[in-house]
Amino acid sequence: MKHFVLILATSIFSFSSIAQTKSTPTTVAKKPVAAVSAKPVFILKNSADSLSYAIGILDGNFFKTQGLTSISPNALGQGFSDVIKGSTLITAEQADQIVRTELQKNAKKKIQPAIDEGIKFLAENKKRPGMKQTASGLQYEVMTMGTGAKPADTSVVKIHYEGFLINGTYFDGSRKRGEPLVYPLNKLIPGWIEGVQLMPIGSRFKFYIPYQLGYGEQGSGETIPGGSTLIFDVELLDIVKSNQ
Repeated sequence: MKHFVLILATSIFSFSSIAQTKSTPTTVAKKPVAAVSAKPVFILKNSADSLSYAIGILDGNFFKTQGLTSISPNALGQGFSDVIKGSTLITAEQADQIVRTELQKNAKKKIQPAIDEGIKFLAENKKRPGMKQTASGLQYEVMTMGTGAKPADTSVVKIHYEGFLINGTYFDGSRKRGEPLVYPLNKLIPGWIEGVQLMPIGSRFKFYIPYQLGYGEQGSGETIPGGSTLIFDVELLDIVKSNQ
């Protein structure tokens, strides 16, 4: 990743005012000028300056959107300079890992409220009558228990479903589209892989899936934020293909 030094400055102005009177001549008193700390003014003198500054803005904007708002300009400039010279303190792979780790920390901070909300929700939900919980943390309740065969994780299943966030927001569903989902079970999210294997054909379960068994910290598109606990109303219609 490329990093460049940004130097921003403002021009410094100072002024003084002289008090005068129209009466008898007196000594003119001058008010003290307020002390202003001077800052260097960065000027784009040539095309290299303009290019460097432009790249700095683009990189700065990117990392700012990722939650990085504090850097060491001296270290930033030294890193770029060392790359040009061909001798750096760390390898490119190490640098990449350092940046990735920091970005992951900032991303986790953003989604922590959603994670905490999900943990609280599941803790209360577990107390409801008829609620079951597996060792992984998946919670489910049986709405209808079928009598057919159960799928394996390698099965292709035919399913109707509806998905919701824990605040009740609907984000997707086959029933609304009027067409069941036909898909290899082991290609779905972990909560489904585990939960659907508990369902005989003809069953309808409601799954409460912690974020680790759903779409994780990254979420899915704009509809499922990172760290979201999910609720799915799932009906197993058939096992289209079984590779047991």
